[in-house]
Amino acid sequence: MVEHRGNDLPDQACMVTLAHTIAFEGMEPRAVEVQCALAPGIPAFTIVGLPDKAVSEARERVRAALAALSVALPAKRITINLSPADLPKEGSHFDLPIAMALLGALGMVTQDVLDGLVCLGELSLDGSLVGVSGVLPAALEAAEQDRSLLCPGANGSEAAWVETTQVLAPSDLAAALRHFTGQQALPQPLAKAPRDDGFALDMADVKGQDKAKRALEIAAAGRHHILLTGPPGTGKSMLAARLPSILPPLSAAEALETSMIHSISGHLGEAGITAHRPFRDPHHTASMAAIVGGGKGAKPGEVSLAHNGVLFLDELPEFSRAVLETLRQPIETARVSVSRANAHVHYPCRFMLVAAANPCRCGYLSDPSRACGRAPQCGADYLGRISGPLMDRIDLMQEVPQVDYRDLGAPAAGPSSGEMRARVQAARDIQTARFSGLEGVHTNADAAGSVLDEVAQLDTAAQGILTAFATRFSLSARAYHRALRLARTIADLEGAARIDHGHLAEALSFRQTGPTAAAA
Repeated sequence: MVEHRGNDLPDQACMVTLAHTIAFEGMEPRAVEVQCALAPGIPAFTIVGLPDKAVSEARERVRAALAALSVALPAKRITINLSPADLPKEGSHFDLPIAMALLGALGMVTQDVLDGLVCLGELSLDGSLVGVSGVLPAALEAAEQDRSLLCPGANGSEAAWVETTQVLAPSDLAAALRHFTGQQALPQPLAKAPRDDGFALDMADVKGQDKAKRALEIAAAGRHHILLTGPPGTGKSMLAARLPSILPPLSAAEALETSMIHSISGHLGEAGITAHRPFRDPHHTASMAAIVGGGKGAKPGEVSLAHNGVLFLDELPEFSRAVLETLRQPIETARVSVSRANAHVHYPCRFMLVAAANPCRCGYLSDPSRACGRAPQCGADYLGRISGPLMDRIDLMQEVPQVDYRDLGAPAAGPSSGEMRARVQAARDIQTARFSGLEGVHTNADAAGSVLDEVAQLDTAAQGILTAFATRFSLSARAYHRALRLARTIADLEGAARIDHGHLAEALSFRQTGPTAAAA
């Protein structure tokens, strides 16, 4: 590389070049103009425009990266303005656009080239480019602006999923400069096929628990929320961990939407987009910001990272009461609002809640020989930590009892995950056809109002059963409609056009049973 010294530039009152990048407000990319001004005066390098610490430190990384290219900064006042100035700028991805704006000011890249680019990437001190988060939504924004995307090579295959824009993914700043000066063109990166790693876990591994498997199959078919209760060691977590193996794969639109959330949060990585639905299982000590989103930059929480997939909350009563109560609104609206003093953002969170709990603190309420002396009040107190409004939002409540020791030694029996997934997929296909053209309605769990009235009509016998059950257990309007949705899913699994009294009776058997009745 031929050394270029800024001191050789002709004296001008002020020289300004522009580069383009983005800042994130939740999942929404906001266009940012990187303005670079060189002016006479005492040499200095200043970044303004509401930068955070990582952006302010970019000047040292950019200075070192340019030095690695034998490019010396001019002995002038260098001012970088990130416009609009009132929009917070966070993250290391501003390194590359700042460097490109400087190269433009030094005359090494033309303004026409910069006008056609959206840039983001972190610079190492040797000039190499480090992968950053948020490249997928950045590529979509570049396509909206009719510009090419310049990003690190590690993010190239992720950005290439957006076929409507050109992606330039150099491994270092020198490669980018060679491309723009016509010395060596960069190849177009290829989008990796969605990963299909298969499933290491299979439902056939779980011995016994046929009723629990049936409950999970119904939940998967209609995206219903489910609570599993039972003594320790009965297989609640084992069953939940195998739930993704019976879920249908993500559609192309779902994969893109899910991957955008994971890209913004930095969880996508070089492995790229996956065809499998996400499975998130936070520990019960997780904070409210970790579950619903927030913290620095108001990042997505577990409810959003589980979008289009499963959120598994093991030991549900052990979660903070405040954390559990924050789940009520996301469950209903499939959308979470993160409001902070300096941020107000929205994230999608259409997830399937799977919760597990012991029947009491010691866990052996149903075993008279091991239960404590406070039974059954201890069970009501323990599960009573789960509020009634939250319990009302759970469609299925299933006990997972102890398995007989003789069954544990028997060969594996029962349906495999593949067989269950085929039935779930068939039921989902019925729902896709049923709700085609309806915005926001994808599965039976989403049906409401007149849509639910139309698809969940009951005959006289079934209506009598539901009315009697609702009266006996004082069902709320929400629980009443959830029972209808559940019955509709059971009918779909059987390929039935109408809900009969058998479908409804099975749906009602998954509500208000066993120890959960006291808590509800």
